[in-house]
Amino acid sequence: MLILGGTGEARRLAAALAGTPGLRVTTSLAGRVAVPALPDSDVRIGGFGGVEGLCGWLRAHSVGAVVDATHPFAARMTAHAAAATARLAMPLLVLRRPGWGARATPEWTWVGSLAEAAAALPGLGSRVFLTTGRVELAAFAHLHDLWFLARSVDPPVPPVPPCLHVLLDRGPFTVAGETALLREHRIDVLVTKDSGGDMTGAKLDAAAALRIPVVVQARPPLPPGVDSVATVEDAARWVLALPAGAG
Repeated sequence: MLILGGTGEARRLAAALAGTPGLRVTTSLAGRVAVPALPDSDVRIGGFGGVEGLCGWLRAHSVGAVVDATHPFAARMTAHAAAATARLAMPLLVLRRPGWGARATPEWTWVGSLAEAAAALPGLGSRVFLTTGRVELAAFAHLHDLWFLARSVDPPVPPVPPCLHVLLDRGPFTVAGETALLREHRIDVLVTKDSGGDMTGAKLDAAAALRIPVVVQARPPLPPGVDSVATVEDAARWVLALPAGAG
């Protein structure tokens, strides 16, 4: 089977399935992080070449089922996985951790895109903490009057805002550490995505404690008809319940 990975959930699923008799697991990583955290499985790194390329890879490697455990905002990969598995009549499950909606406070502003987030910022604050990933800072590059702190695992991809300080770091983060960071840089607005999970959620608790406005990009919807679960345990049960030779 193939796990579309790059998340902690994907790594934990690979570990949960390791050693299962008759099951060979390969985890695919996009290759966007220079030194990725590797799962307990065979690993391939890089893109597939769209739906056609993914179909060819699945056929060539006799894959019987796919679990998409990519980031909740990896919408293109999820769409490709849905199209390819539908074409091959192959089982597909999407593993998506719950979002952060339960943590929402009156200080939250929900937006549908980072462009909408950028448009909302001038009325909310002037010192912005960006935790949206390193490849999408172009949406904020035109905001010359705001100061930005951006945190990512690897250096951001230009174009970027002109007044930008980059912090290279990888979670998990603590509430105490995030609170100290917000105070040190005098942050008065936070921009993030509804990624969910515990590794990076502490910033939301810190922002709530300091009454800092939060701009949150809502998740893209899943393709129609795709089955999904929220936990690694449910995903593992789905895999182990598949009939031999599924797909």
